[in-house]
This record gives sequence, C-alpha cells and structure tokens, in this order.
Amino acid sequence: MTGGVPGARLGHGHLRVADLDRAVAFYTGPIGMRVTARIGRQAAFLSFDGYHHHLGLNVWGSRGGTPPPPGHTGLFHLALLYPDRAALGRAVARLADAGHPLTGASDHGVSEAVYLDDPDGNGLELYRDRAEADWPRHPDGSLAMVTDPLDVAALLAEGRAAV
Repeated sequence: MTGGVPGARLGHGHLRVADLDRAVAFYTGPIGMRVTARIGRQAAFLSFDGYHHHLGLNVWGSRGGTPPPPGHTGLFHLALLYPDRAALGRAVARLADAGHPLTGASDHGVSEAVYLDDPDGNGLELYRDRAEADWPRHPDGSLAMVTDPLDVAALLAEGRAAV
C-alpha cells in the first residue's frame, strides 16, 4: 500500500439544508450533537464534545430546497463515529423515540452501523468501531470486512439500558 499522510484526518463535514432550525433540531436531538456557534439564520456549527465543529449546516443557496434526485452525484453518506456500543444504542433509541426510521443496519466486522437519512435527505451512517484486535482478517493479514445483518433490537436494548 502506498500513500497516506501521517497525522491527517477528516476534520468536519458541512451540509446544505433547506431549513436550518429543522436541521439543528434533528442533529442536536436524536443525533446528540450541540451547537457551538451560529451565524444568525444562515449557518450553525455543531460538535459532539466541544470541538469547534464536527458538522456545519447552512442554507446558503439551499433554503427551501429539495434533495437531489436519485442517480445524481453527491454525498453518499456522512459517517458519525460514536465512542462505544452503548452510545450508539442510545442514539438509535433517540431516533426510535422520535419516530425517525432507519434505512439499514449492518455489522461490518470492524464496526457496527445503522443508516438513515436526515430531514434533508442527506445519508447518515451512525457507527461504532470494534477494537482493532477484534477486526476480522484474511490469512494474509488484510481486512476481511463483511456486510452482515446487525441485531438492531439488541443494540437498542443496550442503549436503553445504558441511559
């Protein structure tokens, strides 16, 4: 394998939304983020843990807009990493309590993930990583990622028990 930049990482995502207040309510409610800064009715910056922002939301050129139609290029999904299974389960419980549907759920061997769309149709993956020592590997040492069904009921029960 070649390439890579030691120390580099994805810093944040920024989404165009149709209704800023609706998007802020979704990301601070079931998703569990908090607003760190706001630019009036134009933009908001959100974080999980006090970082300046993990996610930006704005209505610059998109206020009242609609999601792009299927078959067009754009964001497939934004992945939000939770620190452990209980935290992921609590997020899934908040989504269930809010009546927000999941579009999928998978065990990838290296992680457990649920998939959904935000109120603007942006794809989201909420996930937790397993410890690297538990990742499935091929005999040559390379990752053996899978897409197996995830037991969402068990994840939800763990999240509700951890409240």
